[in-house]
Amino acid sequence: MSSSGTAASWVGWFCSNRGNEFFCEVDEDYIGDNFNLTGLSDYVPKFREALDKILDLEPDDSADDTDGDSSEIERLVEKLYGLIHARFILTNRGVSMMLQKWRNGDFGNCPRVLCFEHPLLPMGTVDLPGKDTVKMFCTSCSDIYFPKHARHQAIDGAYFGTSFPEMFLMMYPEYRRPKPQRFVPRLFGFKIRQEPGDTEDQRA
Repeated sequence: MSSSGTAASWVGWFCSNRGNEFFCEVDEDYIGDNFNLTGLSDYVPKFREALDKILDLEPDDSADDTDGDSSEIERLVEKLYGLIHARFILTNRGVSMMLQKWRNGDFGNCPRVLCFEHPLLPMGTVDLPGKDTVKMFCTSCSDIYFPKHARHQAIDGAYFGTSFPEMFLMMYPEYRRPKPQRFVPRLFGFKIRQEPGDTEDQRA
């Protein structure tokens, strides 16, 4: 987590909250570059207000938020950060930060027995927000799973996007296992059925 002087930044605070372990801390310079935010105002009402909060800028003195308004703004701030995050983790810097979290096991491990607890990556099944929750991709078996913990199961999948796993593997191809081990049912030592696509070298 970042330490920015005496007070924690909004980004550092958000990423340190329980349930937000999948997120990395997007660089302030990236967030402050308008080019990286192109089109996001279409998905986030009160875009400028939400962005200012992420960047820890002082709110307008004229703003007179009620508790309900404050709660709504906080929801929009988190949504905007999530959408920025999805873009950031496709950059070299973002992928390298997610690699460290992957190595640390922050995303959990594959529940498939023959993947031997291979670490997972978060991803979305769609890129539009509000359509589906985050899923977990295994670079060993290339299948997707629900997050293990309930606190992660409501996270919007658009905050990670559909392209992240492939970008990760393009940058770090050594982490893709070319031929995951498959379970072969046997009876008295003999294979009991032949699946389409099975080959002789699977009879280990």
